[in-house]
Amino acid sequence: MARIDVTVRGAGIFGLACAWEMTRRGARVRVIETAGIGAGSSGGLVGALAPHVPENWNAKKQFQFESLIMAADFWAGVQAASGIDPGYLRSGRLQPVPDAAGLERARQRATGAATLWQGRAEWRVVPADTFGDWAPVSPTGWLIHDTLTARLHPRRAGAALAAAIAGAGGEIVIGEAPESGPVLWATGWQGLADLGAALGRNVGAPVKGQAALLGLDRADAPQYLADSVHAVPHVDGTVAIGSTTEREFDAPDSTDAQIDAVVARARAACPALADAPVIARWAGLRPRARSRAPMLGGWPGRPGHFVANGGFKIGFGMAPKVAEVMAALILDGRDAIPGGFRVEDNL
Repeated sequence: MARIDVTVRGAGIFGLACAWEMTRRGARVRVIETAGIGAGSSGGLVGALAPHVPENWNAKKQFQFESLIMAADFWAGVQAASGIDPGYLRSGRLQPVPDAAGLERARQRATGAATLWQGRAEWRVVPADTFGDWAPVSPTGWLIHDTLTARLHPRRAGAALAAAIAGAGGEIVIGEAPESGPVLWATGWQGLADLGAALGRNVGAPVKGQAALLGLDRADAPQYLADSVHAVPHVDGTVAIGSTTEREFDAPDSTDAQIDAVVARARAACPALADAPVIARWAGLRPRARSRAPMLGGWPGRPGHFVANGGFKIGFGMAPKVAEVMAALILDGRDAIPGGFRVEDNL
């Protein structure tokens, strides 16, 4: 490659999505990754792209809503450019309604969604028997069914983005290479530590998650959230179950009895999963910024350096919009980052 316009450090979901958006806009991009595509939390199993509840609306919820609406076109473009199916489907999500108060609250949220989601998705209250043996157990016999939630196969999505970038003339370097042009740091929990050390304060911390993969083909079924457990059917005939949230841990990349307990809760919530075998387990660290929102913008005190980090549990869902605003900032100097998402908001 004769010229590099932008360097991206990190080949997780934020780094790859931003690199693809800048490549799509005509920039020559070099992605430098020391370990491998999706080597951190972006190489996990779950891939749930789920919205916040449609009430108490704020900038974070609006940003996420716009990103979820953008996702279908974003991932279709990645698939067309790469020839790799990232496993995207706006499959929807089911949640049991626990009691009469919860039923009233769910119906109020359905009214809120009609306005806040602009008629582009629905938050419905439906009888649980609508979904047969895939329905999570509901004490009231009712479920929340939202049509905004989607899913991705995390590892396929990473491979598709990397192939799209390379196919369009970008570089993916596993190892080390020179930086050129502006540098975007999308380096996960290690990047939070590096940024905090450089600024002399805590800007975030790693949180361990464990997940499991069950062998059951429900590829077109909605995902469900029950008893704080996500069950996400994937395109390859598996169902991902996750995850734990561990702020204290000894071994960041090993699984233990905690994920077994999560799987047990998932089985108890849904009859269809009762006999599905566990075929894989995963553990890793997710980058959680102090604000819990993505951390975006310029690196304070380092002109020409930028940060996209803190995806935590919502990185895949936020990625299309994060890519859009970071490409605008780096390539055009246009700052469209909402309040609460800026690096300075975590200082």
